[in-house]
Amino acid sequence: MHRNQALLLACAVLGTLASSTPARAQAAVSVNGMLDLGVFHGFDGVNQVGTVQRSNIAFSGFEDLGGGVKAVFRMSTRVELDTGISEGAGFKPFWHDEATVGLKGGWGTVRVGRAMTAMWAQDWKFDPWANYNRIASPAWQHWHYLTPSDPFANNGTAEYGRLNNGMFYDSPMVGGFTLRLSGSPERQREPGATGRPYSAVLEYERKAVLLMAAFERNSVGDNNAFVAGKLTFGAAAVMAAYDDSRTFDDSGISRSATLSATYRLGRTTLKAGYSRQRLNADTNYVASLGADHALSRRTVLYASLGRKRDARQDGRTAFGVGMSHAF
Repeated sequence: MHRNQALLLACAVLGTLASSTPARAQAAVSVNGMLDLGVFHGFDGVNQVGTVQRSNIAFSGFEDLGGGVKAVFRMSTRVELDTGISEGAGFKPFWHDEATVGLKGGWGTVRVGRAMTAMWAQDWKFDPWANYNRIASPAWQHWHYLTPSDPFANNGTAEYGRLNNGMFYDSPMVGGFTLRLSGSPERQREPGATGRPYSAVLEYERKAVLLMAAFERNSVGDNNAFVAGKLTFGAAAVMAAYDDSRTFDDSGISRSATLSATYRLGRTTLKAGYSRQRLNADTNYVASLGADHALSRRTVLYASLGRKRDARQDGRTAFGVGMSHAF
Protein backbone atom coordinates (compact mmCIF):
# COMPACT_ATOMS: atom_id res chain seq x y z
CA MET A 1 0.00 0.00 0.00
CA HIS A 2 1.41 3.40 -0.99
CA ARG A 3 2.07 5.97 1.67
CA ASN A 4 -0.65 8.30 0.30
CA GLN A 5 -3.17 5.46 0.26
CA ALA A 6 -2.33 4.55 3.84
CA LEU A 7 -2.70 8.18 4.86
CA LEU A 8 -6.10 8.42 3.17
CA LEU A 9 -7.25 5.18 4.83
CA ALA A 10 -6.13 6.41 8.25
CA CYS A 11 -7.97 9.69 7.75
CA ALA A 12 -11.11 7.83 6.68
CA VAL A 13 -10.99 5.60 9.77
CA LEU A 14 -10.43 8.57 12.07
CA GLY A 15 -13.25 10.45 10.39
CA THR A 16 -15.59 7.51 10.85
CA LEU A 17 -14.68 7.18 14.52
CA ALA A 18 -15.11 10.90 15.07
CA SER A 19 -18.53 10.96 13.44
CA SER A 20 -19.73 7.85 15.27
CA THR A 21 -18.52 8.81 18.74
CA PRO A 22 -21.34 11.33 19.42
CA ALA A 23 -23.91 8.76 18.28
CA ARG A 24 -22.52 6.17 20.65
CA ALA A 25 -22.47 8.74 23.44
CA GLN A 26 -26.21 9.30 22.95
CA ALA A 27 -27.23 5.68 23.46
CA ALA A 28 -26.33 2.94 25.92
CA VAL A 29 -27.23 -0.66 26.71
CA SER A 30 -26.40 -2.31 30.05
CA VAL A 31 -26.64 -5.78 31.54
CA ASN A 32 -27.40 -5.97 35.25
CA GLY A 33 -29.23 -8.02 37.84
CA MET A 34 -28.82 -9.93 41.06
CA LEU A 35 -27.75 -13.49 41.81
CA ASP A 36 -28.95 -15.05 45.07
CA LEU A 37 -28.55 -18.49 46.58
CA GLY A 38 -28.99 -19.81 50.11
CA VAL A 39 -29.24 -22.86 52.29
CA PHE A 40 -32.47 -22.83 54.29
CA HIS A 41 -35.11 -24.70 56.24
CA GLY A 42 -38.45 -23.62 54.81
CA PHE A 43 -41.85 -23.19 56.42
CA ASP A 44 -42.76 -26.53 54.83
CA GLY A 45 -40.14 -28.24 57.02
CA VAL A 46 -37.87 -29.12 54.09
CA ASN A 47 -34.12 -28.42 54.09
CA GLN A 48 -32.98 -27.17 50.71
CA VAL A 49 -30.53 -25.21 48.61
CA GLY A 50 -32.34 -22.55 46.63
CA THR A 51 -33.23 -18.95 46.01
CA VAL A 52 -34.17 -17.26 49.28
CA GLN A 53 -34.60 -13.92 47.58
CA ARG A 54 -34.79 -13.65 43.78
CA SER A 55 -32.22 -13.91 40.98
CA ASN A 56 -32.70 -11.91 37.80
CA ILE A 57 -30.81 -10.83 34.69
CA ALA A 58 -31.89 -7.65 32.92
CA PHE A 59 -31.02 -5.86 29.69
CA SER A 60 -31.86 -2.17 29.71
CA GLY A 61 -30.92 0.91 27.78
CA PHE A 62 -31.78 4.29 26.34
CA GLU A 63 -31.38 6.45 23.26
CA ASP A 64 -31.25 10.24 23.50
CA LEU A 65 -33.83 11.58 21.04
CA GLY A 66 -33.03 15.22 21.73
CA GLY A 67 -35.07 17.91 23.39
CA GLY A 68 -34.67 16.24 26.78
CA VAL A 69 -36.48 13.08 25.63
CA LYS A 70 -35.08 9.55 25.73
CA ALA A 71 -36.33 6.22 24.43
CA VAL A 72 -35.96 3.58 27.16
CA PHE A 73 -36.39 -0.17 27.39
CA ARG A 74 -35.98 -3.00 29.89
CA MET A 75 -36.08 -6.78 29.42
CA SER A 76 -35.67 -8.85 32.59
CA THR A 77 -35.97 -12.55 33.32
CA ARG A 78 -35.74 -14.50 36.57
CA VAL A 79 -33.76 -17.67 37.13
CA GLU A 80 -33.58 -20.35 39.82
CA LEU A 81 -29.86 -20.33 40.54
CA ASP A 82 -29.77 -23.80 42.10
CA THR A 83 -31.02 -25.49 38.91
CA GLY A 84 -30.44 -22.88 36.22
CA ILE A 85 -34.03 -23.03 34.96
CA SER A 86 -36.29 -20.01 34.47
CA GLU A 87 -38.49 -19.14 37.43
CA GLY A 88 -41.92 -20.65 36.88
CA ALA A 89 -40.80 -22.46 33.73
CA GLY A 90 -43.79 -23.97 31.99
CA PHE A 91 -46.38 -21.41 32.99
CA LYS A 92 -44.61 -18.06 33.38
CA PRO A 93 -43.25 -16.23 30.32
CA PHE A 94 -39.49 -16.14 29.80
CA TRP A 95 -39.37 -12.35 30.26
CA HIS A 96 -41.38 -12.80 33.44
CA ASP A 97 -39.85 -9.93 35.37
CA GLU A 98 -40.33 -7.11 32.86
CA ALA A 99 -40.61 -6.43 29.14
CA THR A 100 -41.20 -2.73 28.41
CA VAL A 101 -40.33 0.07 26.02
CA GLY A 102 -41.13 3.74 26.53
CA LEU A 103 -40.21 7.40 26.60
CA LYS A 104 -38.68 9.52 29.36
CA GLY A 105 -38.66 13.31 29.61
CA GLY A 106 -39.15 16.23 31.95
CA TRP A 107 -42.82 15.29 32.15
CA GLY A 108 -42.02 11.83 33.55
CA THR A 109 -41.65 8.29 32.17
CA VAL A 110 -44.18 6.29 30.15
CA ARG A 111 -43.61 2.58 29.49
CA VAL A 112 -45.72 -0.04 27.71
CA GLY A 113 -45.57 -3.83 28.06
CA ARG A 114 -45.38 -6.17 31.05
CA ALA A 115 -44.14 -4.77 34.36
CA MET A 116 -44.95 -4.42 38.04
CA THR A 117 -48.02 -2.33 38.80
CA ALA A 118 -47.62 1.06 40.45
CA MET A 119 -48.42 -0.36 43.90
CA TRP A 120 -46.32 -3.51 43.72
CA ALA A 121 -43.34 -1.64 42.26
CA GLN A 122 -43.07 0.68 45.28
CA ASP A 123 -44.20 -1.26 48.39
CA TRP A 124 -40.73 -2.80 48.90
CA LYS A 125 -39.50 0.49 50.37
CA PHE A 126 -41.47 -0.21 53.57
CA ASP A 127 -40.21 -3.74 54.26
CA PRO A 128 -36.65 -4.42 55.55
CA TRP A 129 -36.49 -7.42 53.20
CA ALA A 130 -37.91 -5.43 50.24
CA ASN A 131 -40.83 -7.87 49.84
CA TYR A 132 -38.17 -10.14 48.40
CA ASN A 133 -37.30 -12.77 51.02
CA ARG A 134 -39.43 -15.89 51.34
CA ILE A 135 -38.19 -16.63 54.89
CA ALA A 136 -38.29 -13.33 56.74
CA SER A 137 -40.34 -10.77 54.80
CA PRO A 138 -43.67 -9.97 56.50
CA ALA A 139 -44.76 -8.28 53.25
CA TRP A 140 -44.20 -11.53 51.34
CA GLN A 141 -46.51 -13.37 53.74
CA HIS A 142 -49.37 -10.89 54.27
CA TRP A 143 -49.51 -7.94 51.86
CA HIS A 144 -51.95 -7.91 48.88
CA TYR A 145 -53.09 -11.35 50.00
CA LEU A 146 -56.32 -11.66 47.99
CA THR A 147 -55.63 -9.40 45.04
CA PRO A 148 -53.42 -10.77 42.26
CA SER A 149 -52.36 -7.89 40.04
CA ASP A 150 -53.31 -9.88 36.93
CA PRO A 151 -55.45 -13.03 37.47
CA PHE A 152 -54.59 -14.40 34.01
CA ALA A 153 -51.07 -13.12 33.21
CA ASN A 154 -49.18 -16.43 33.40
CA ASN A 155 -50.79 -18.53 30.70
CA GLY A 156 -54.17 -18.21 32.39
CA THR A 157 -52.91 -18.38 35.99
CA ALA A 158 -52.61 -15.55 38.50
CA GLU A 159 -49.66 -13.19 38.71
CA TYR A 160 -48.96 -11.34 41.95
CA GLY A 161 -47.11 -8.15 41.08
CA ARG A 162 -47.16 -7.68 37.31
CA LEU A 163 -49.60 -6.67 34.63
CA ASN A 164 -49.68 -7.83 31.02
CA ASN A 165 -50.55 -5.44 28.18
CA GLY A 166 -50.00 -2.56 30.56
CA MET A 167 -49.20 1.14 30.47
CA PHE A 168 -47.07 2.62 33.27
CA TYR A 169 -46.47 6.26 34.18
CA ASP A 170 -44.12 7.83 36.76
CA SER A 171 -44.28 11.60 37.21
CA PRO A 172 -41.33 13.82 38.13
CA MET A 173 -41.13 14.78 41.80
CA VAL A 174 -42.88 18.08 42.54
CA GLY A 175 -42.64 19.52 46.04
CA GLY A 176 -41.74 16.10 47.38
CA PHE A 177 -44.72 14.39 45.70
CA THR A 178 -44.56 11.71 42.98
CA LEU A 179 -47.56 10.23 41.17
CA ARG A 180 -47.36 6.73 39.72
CA LEU A 181 -50.08 5.13 37.60
CA SER A 182 -50.53 1.82 35.80
CA GLY A 183 -53.33 0.09 33.97
CA SER A 184 -54.36 -1.60 30.75
CA PRO A 185 -56.56 -0.29 27.95
CA GLU A 186 -57.50 -3.89 27.13
CA ARG A 187 -60.55 -5.58 28.59
CA GLN A 188 -59.65 -9.19 29.33
CA ARG A 189 -61.93 -11.83 27.79
CA GLU A 190 -61.40 -14.54 30.40
CA PRO A 191 -64.45 -15.63 32.45
CA GLY A 192 -64.87 -13.40 35.50
CA ALA A 193 -63.14 -10.35 34.02
CA THR A 194 -65.43 -7.38 34.60
CA GLY A 195 -63.30 -4.32 33.92
CA ARG A 196 -59.92 -2.84 33.10
CA PRO A 197 -57.24 -3.07 35.81
CA TYR A 198 -55.60 0.02 37.27
CA SER A 199 -53.25 1.04 40.08
CA ALA A 200 -52.45 4.48 41.52
CA VAL A 201 -49.75 5.57 43.97
CA LEU A 202 -49.02 8.91 45.60
CA GLU A 203 -45.64 9.20 47.30
CA TYR A 204 -44.20 11.94 49.47
CA GLU A 205 -40.48 12.10 50.26
CA ARG A 206 -38.75 14.84 52.18
CA LYS A 207 -35.42 14.32 53.95
CA ALA A 208 -35.96 11.50 56.49
CA VAL A 209 -39.68 10.98 55.78
CA LEU A 210 -41.18 8.70 53.12
CA LEU A 211 -44.97 8.21 52.81
CA MET A 212 -47.08 6.24 50.35
CA ALA A 213 -50.79 5.76 49.65
CA ALA A 214 -51.98 3.34 46.97
CA PHE A 215 -55.12 1.79 45.53
CA GLU A 216 -55.33 -1.04 43.01
CA ARG A 217 -58.14 -2.92 41.26
CA ASN A 218 -57.61 -5.96 39.05
CA SER A 219 -59.66 -7.10 36.07
CA VAL A 220 -62.05 -9.28 38.11
CA GLY A 221 -62.84 -6.51 40.63
CA ASP A 222 -60.60 -7.52 43.56
CA ASN A 223 -59.21 -4.38 45.15
CA ASN A 224 -56.40 -3.36 47.48
CA ALA A 225 -55.79 -0.24 49.58
CA PHE A 226 -52.29 0.28 50.99
CA VAL A 227 -50.74 3.01 53.15
CA ALA A 228 -47.21 3.05 54.55
CA GLY A 229 -44.57 5.28 56.07
CA LYS A 230 -40.85 5.23 56.81
CA LEU A 231 -38.84 7.44 59.16
CA THR A 232 -35.04 7.42 59.06
CA PHE A 233 -32.93 8.88 61.85
CA GLY A 234 -29.20 8.33 61.77
CA ALA A 235 -28.38 4.65 61.43
CA ALA A 236 -31.94 3.53 62.24
CA ALA A 237 -35.15 3.38 60.25
CA VAL A 238 -38.70 2.50 61.31
CA MET A 239 -41.40 1.39 58.88
CA ALA A 240 -45.14 0.86 59.29
CA ALA A 241 -47.75 -0.31 56.78
CA TYR A 242 -51.42 -1.18 56.61
CA ASP A 243 -52.86 -3.33 53.82
CA ASP A 244 -56.54 -3.98 53.04
CA SER A 245 -56.98 -6.68 50.39
CA ARG A 246 -60.39 -8.06 49.41
CA THR A 247 -62.13 -10.04 46.70
CA PHE A 248 -64.65 -8.41 44.36
CA ASP A 249 -67.66 -9.59 46.41
CA ASP A 250 -66.05 -9.13 49.87
CA SER A 251 -66.28 -12.87 50.46
CA GLY A 252 -62.59 -12.74 51.32
CA ILE A 253 -61.05 -9.87 53.30
CA SER A 254 -57.46 -9.59 54.51
CA ARG A 255 -56.30 -6.73 56.73
CA SER A 256 -52.69 -6.63 57.88
CA ALA A 257 -50.69 -4.19 60.00
CA THR A 258 -46.89 -4.34 59.87
CA LEU A 259 -44.17 -2.71 61.98
CA SER A 260 -40.49 -3.13 61.07
CA ALA A 261 -37.09 -1.58 61.73
CA THR A 262 -33.48 -1.62 60.57
CA TYR A 263 -30.25 -0.53 62.24
CA ARG A 264 -26.82 -0.16 60.61
CA LEU A 265 -23.64 -1.14 62.44
CA GLY A 266 -20.81 -0.45 60.03
CA ARG A 267 -21.18 -2.94 57.19
CA THR A 268 -23.87 -4.92 59.00
CA THR A 269 -27.57 -4.09 58.90
CA LEU A 270 -29.83 -5.64 61.53
CA LYS A 271 -33.51 -6.18 60.67
CA ALA A 272 -36.70 -6.94 62.58
CA GLY A 273 -40.33 -7.13 61.57
CA TYR A 274 -43.76 -8.10 62.86
CA SER A 275 -47.09 -8.39 61.04
CA ARG A 276 -50.60 -9.23 62.22
CA GLN A 277 -53.16 -10.29 59.65
CA ARG A 278 -56.90 -10.61 60.05
CA LEU A 279 -58.02 -12.99 57.28
CA ASN A 280 -61.81 -13.19 57.41
CA ALA A 281 -62.43 -14.61 60.92
CA ASP A 282 -58.86 -15.83 61.45
CA THR A 283 -55.85 -14.04 62.94
CA ASN A 284 -52.34 -14.80 61.68
CA TYR A 285 -48.91 -13.58 62.77
CA VAL A 286 -45.41 -13.28 61.33
CA ALA A 287 -42.28 -12.30 63.30
CA SER A 288 -38.88 -11.96 61.66
CA LEU A 289 -35.22 -11.25 62.36
CA GLY A 290 -32.32 -10.89 60.00
CA ALA A 291 -28.87 -9.48 59.35
CA ASP A 292 -27.05 -8.42 56.19
CA HIS A 293 -23.29 -8.08 56.06
CA ALA A 294 -21.87 -6.22 53.06
CA LEU A 295 -18.58 -7.68 51.82
CA SER A 296 -18.63 -4.94 49.18
CA ARG A 297 -21.11 -2.59 47.54
CA ARG A 298 -22.34 -5.51 45.42
CA THR A 299 -21.86 -8.65 47.52
CA VAL A 300 -23.85 -9.37 50.69
CA LEU A 301 -23.93 -12.30 53.13
CA TYR A 302 -27.22 -12.59 55.02
CA ALA A 303 -29.06 -14.62 57.65
CA SER A 304 -32.85 -14.78 57.91
CA LEU A 305 -35.24 -16.13 60.53
CA GLY A 306 -39.02 -16.18 60.29
CA ARG A 307 -41.73 -17.47 62.59
CA LYS A 308 -45.36 -17.54 61.49
CA ARG A 309 -48.52 -18.83 63.07
CA ASP A 310 -51.81 -19.30 61.29
CA ALA A 311 -55.11 -19.64 63.11
CA ARG A 312 -55.63 -23.10 61.63
CA GLN A 313 -52.05 -24.32 61.84
CA ASP A 314 -49.42 -24.56 64.57
CA GLY A 315 -46.47 -22.20 64.51
CA ARG A 316 -43.79 -22.86 61.91
CA THR A 317 -40.23 -21.59 61.71
CA ALA A 318 -37.99 -20.98 58.70
CA PHE A 319 -34.33 -19.99 58.78
CA GLY A 320 -31.37 -19.86 56.46
CA VAL A 321 -28.21 -18.16 55.28
CA GLY A 322 -27.30 -17.01 51.82
CA MET A 323 -25.31 -14.75 49.55
CA SER A 324 -26.41 -12.21 46.97
CA HIS A 325 -24.34 -10.46 44.33
CA ALA A 326 -25.58 -7.51 42.29
CA PHE A 327 -23.99 -6.63 38.99
